[in-house]
Amino acid sequence: METQMNWLCYLLFPCLFICFSSISALQEGFTIDLIHRDSSLSPLQNPSKTKWARLAEAFHRSTSRVDRFRGASDTLDAAHSSAIPANGEYLMNLSIGTPPVRLLGIADTGSDLTWTQCQPCLQCYVQRLPIFDPKQSSTFKALSCQSTACYNLDSRSTCADDGICAYVYAYGDQSHTFGELATETLTFDSAITSRKTSFPEMVIGCGHDNGGTFNDRGSGLIGLGGGRLSLISQMGDSIGGKFSHCLVPFSETTSSKMSFGSDAQVTGAGVVSTPLVKKDPGTFYYLTLESISVRNERVAYKSSSLEDLGGVVEGNIIIDSGTTLTILPEEFYVDLEAALDKAISGERADDPEGFLNLCYRSADDLDVPTITAHFSGAEIELKPINTFIQVQEDVVCFAMIPAKEIAIFGNLAQIDFLVGYDLEEGKFCFFALRRSEDQKEIRTSFISSSRRHALESAIMDAVKAGKRMKISATKRRAGIKERGRIGLIEERHDLQTEWKQRMLRELGTRKIAIEAKEE
Repeated sequence: METQMNWLCYLLFPCLFICFSSISALQEGFTIDLIHRDSSLSPLQNPSKTKWARLAEAFHRSTSRVDRFRGASDTLDAAHSSAIPANGEYLMNLSIGTPPVRLLGIADTGSDLTWTQCQPCLQCYVQRLPIFDPKQSSTFKALSCQSTACYNLDSRSTCADDGICAYVYAYGDQSHTFGELATETLTFDSAITSRKTSFPEMVIGCGHDNGGTFNDRGSGLIGLGGGRLSLISQMGDSIGGKFSHCLVPFSETTSSKMSFGSDAQVTGAGVVSTPLVKKDPGTFYYLTLESISVRNERVAYKSSSLEDLGGVVEGNIIIDSGTTLTILPEEFYVDLEAALDKAISGERADDPEGFLNLCYRSADDLDVPTITAHFSGAEIELKPINTFIQVQEDVVCFAMIPAKEIAIFGNLAQIDFLVGYDLEEGKFCFFALRRSEDQKEIRTSFISSSRRHALESAIMDAVKAGKRMKISATKRRAGIKERGRIGLIEERHDLQTEWKQRMLRELGTRKIAIEAKEE
């Protein structure tokens, strides 16, 4: 099925978006906001720059991360590799200590240690938020050199004269953070309700000497990688090894969402899964990409690395929310670009920044062929928003680039997908969300309570934006279809109380399908 798209209208269209959400305590999961650094919701956005300039900067950050991923992957002893530069694409709010102090950090699936600037500062970069003072927290505890966490830092730890474990992180972009390893309480605010979820005794870095390219509006980094000291690994059994996220384009005025625990389960009709492959370094999340199809032409994955000479090797691509573009090995990219260029009837153009290879004039609608990514055990159809991006008013470009012997499935390719990391089962799940391009409409099917919460999140975003929503629902019982209008919801308090009550009262927990349209 071909997809026709008016790019300018699509990028500016104020669509509603379904995101995973939670309204419950820790035992039932929780959800937080993920804020793209270039969105209007981000304190890091520079309003003096055009959206095209911000896009170009995001592309350059992608190549910066590629260099560091490649360096880490090529190092046999991961402990001696440089950390990925702290320039990810999404921000996360949480609080640290007792009483809690707000922390705005870069959410990074390519890093493990969560750290923030701490008093006393030997050398700290300028920070607008209050710098955390551990002496004012009743739950702060410095860790000794004999602690397991200090041992897990490997070569990034040293022992101070007082026996306290000190960490040393030097990032690939010349940024650095030095400080003490400690445990502290971390608290997350729900994206849906006023509830808070706290995790005591989480290992963190308390940075007393920090500098480089960090932004003054942020206060550290949130490590979401797969290593032993990452936030995900430390939460462990309390979240069942599960987290998920759905990403919105940064041009939109709603935030993306990240869910943890039982509400992060991605199950039901339409969900596909592929194995998470364990490799060194263990920080990164690896999938196996077998090929990419353009219409009916299947382009096989290939790389010039020696291990790939015998065919597709497991774990050949990293999935990363901190990289904007999708990166493919040069040999694979060349074949894919040729297949695309053959399938697209359009006037070729140049990327004004000279960054992207395959570009077209978009004065008229551009016919984008169906592009499917074939992972081991899972096929996902990528929409135009995943594969092409508008870089100027009249130019759109293919949002994948070549690199030597490395592959990264970036965040543009993940937009409009609910993706789930299940570390206990060792699998990665995709669920394609459907966005109507010609109607301001959201629609999905629900089986679990988590899917029901996903719709609630989308409706809440719409209500906050001042929209009136018509909510309708369909129950399916033994083949009988019933349909009824639930009513107009205009205020946020209605959404948090009446909506949930109506959902439970009128729909219960049976298998349901729900539709929401803007009036």
